[in-house]
Amino acid sequence: MTTSLKKSLIEKACESLGIIETIEPNLGDLHVSEGDFSKYPPPEQWHDWTEYDAGAWPRREKKNYSIVPTTCFNCESACGMLAYVDKESGNVRKFEGNPHHPASRGRTCAKGPATINQINDEERILYPLKRKGKRGAGQWEQVPWKVALDDIAGRIHNSLKAKRHNSVVYHVGRPGHEGYAERVIQAWGVDGHNSHTNICSAGARIGYALWHFFDRPSPDHANAKAILLISSHLETGHYFNPHAQRIIEGMMNGAKLIVMDPRLSNTASMADIWLPTYPGSEAAVLLAMAKIILDKGQYDRQFMETWVNWHDYLQKVHPGDAVTFDNFINRIKEEYAEFTPQFAAQEAGVEVEKIVESARHISEAGTRLATHNWRSAGSGNLGGWQVARCLHFLNVLTGSVGTEGGTSPSGWNKFKPTFFDTPPAQKFWNELQYPMEYPLAHHELSFLLPHFLKDGRGELDVYFTRVFNPVWTYPDGFSWIEALRDESKIKCHVALTPTWNETAYWADYVLPMGHASERHDLNSYETHSAVWIAFRQPVLREYARRDGREVKFTHEVNPGEVWEEDEFWIELSWKIDPDESLGIRDHFKSPYRQGEKINIDEYYQYIFENVPGLPESAQDENLSPLEYMRKYGAF
Repeated sequence: MTTSLKKSLIEKACESLGIIETIEPNLGDLHVSEGDFSKYPPPEQWHDWTEYDAGAWPRREKKNYSIVPTTCFNCESACGMLAYVDKESGNVRKFEGNPHHPASRGRTCAKGPATINQINDEERILYPLKRKGKRGAGQWEQVPWKVALDDIAGRIHNSLKAKRHNSVVYHVGRPGHEGYAERVIQAWGVDGHNSHTNICSAGARIGYALWHFFDRPSPDHANAKAILLISSHLETGHYFNPHAQRIIEGMMNGAKLIVMDPRLSNTASMADIWLPTYPGSEAAVLLAMAKIILDKGQYDRQFMETWVNWHDYLQKVHPGDAVTFDNFINRIKEEYAEFTPQFAAQEAGVEVEKIVESARHISEAGTRLATHNWRSAGSGNLGGWQVARCLHFLNVLTGSVGTEGGTSPSGWNKFKPTFFDTPPAQKFWNELQYPMEYPLAHHELSFLLPHFLKDGRGELDVYFTRVFNPVWTYPDGFSWIEALRDESKIKCHVALTPTWNETAYWADYVLPMGHASERHDLNSYETHSAVWIAFRQPVLREYARRDGREVKFTHEVNPGEVWEEDEFWIELSWKIDPDESLGIRDHFKSPYRQGEKINIDEYYQYIFENVPGLPESAQDENLSPLEYMRKYGAF
């Protein structure tokens, strides 16, 4: 049996008018033989895949590709992608999903394929640039990588020799990797890691950390009976595409979806219950649900009696009470007596009935309650950290912590790499990032940095910004401009970025770093109830290797001289310690070639050799672990 393609009325009309060529003679080429359809090219054909070029229609033109797996870098989900390298031109033509990626499973959102627009951006930065005029004047000159490395390394060397360790800072927007930069900075012996987290998700993070140390949730949406989301999760939340797939699976299996969001988002429009709460009222609604569960005795007694520190609570808050679990429950009921559904409804502007119905679904789900809050209410409100605490309280009450269909601590479903070397902890405390007057800060107080510099609390000899644009993203961008243009406060600003941004304009060096298909990274996120790793690799470098061409550094095959942080940090660290007097080089020596500088292949080779189960899977295909990850892109 064959499947033939019949011409539509539009095609027939266009043929008769001469708008398109007749397609009748070639219809035979489009017949599909009996058998299974394939959604994706099979891996054994990835280096020699031929398909019709859709852009050439109505001509029948075939393109021969080498398909290289990598991961997306347009949000933190790191979904798997396949890059199609045109063998004729040697250029990447398109990106599609990688079916071997355990989290995204071959599916991407629009941001994944949009990577092609990023790498072909005519205004991207292609070469290392050094400021030659006044800082911020927009005058630049192209310099070799060696010139930039020598200057920056010399400055850091002098700072470390002078015991000015706190004057070297690396400030990152989106990491996109697992522990790489942190290890580098630790090898330098500086407390120099800064992030954007305090204006992003620190509020939600500390709410979770106070429960169980881990500061992110990992819900098992696919196996849940009730899913409670605080945010427009499917379209904008972490972890967007992988979570969306599994939330839909859970709903198809009968799970009830409850969405708490002031806006009628796409997700809220598909929910069984939409709670359009006033911003800042979420905690009241969550505690009202908790009160209903407590009053009806629908809590998981065994879980709470085992895992909740109720003994400490009674001894410290009610020392006159007998230390029994029943007394604890009675006291907890008193604690939350004021949070009635009626009170919460008035605070939040939602119907009492919806709060009660939501609590019923949550209690009926029992150990299969999947909850999630990331930014949204947890970060956007004063006291938002209590939203995450109250949300996870429902998981504790129902015993749905670490269960199938429940919500686990993030670390349970996240891979932690084994490095070839672990530098000792730094001996310095940088108060520009963790000031003593804020002992409960969760992550660096990065928004205070320009103000601390202005107040004379320190200065920076070398300041790296990596995919980080505080002039635009922070609420007081002009304060950042004031600090960045003051050469007495920030003596050398190095912007590591693929594109121009408002902060890079105030740099002394603008160094082009690769997009998703132009760099190495290791990815692992708590997208579902499993642990996985993915390998972001520079596509054209892997294509060159398949083609038999030797490549020493990634910038040799990327557009212009675009590099990547991984190799950049190795080379920079090696130059910082030319005579090995600082002990830095010891942390960048190959585990396979004694005394020699490690290269990027060896770095990932060591990690992959120490991933449980990966060497065995690779051996089954007569591959090394590194070759396996190059081939499939994920494990």
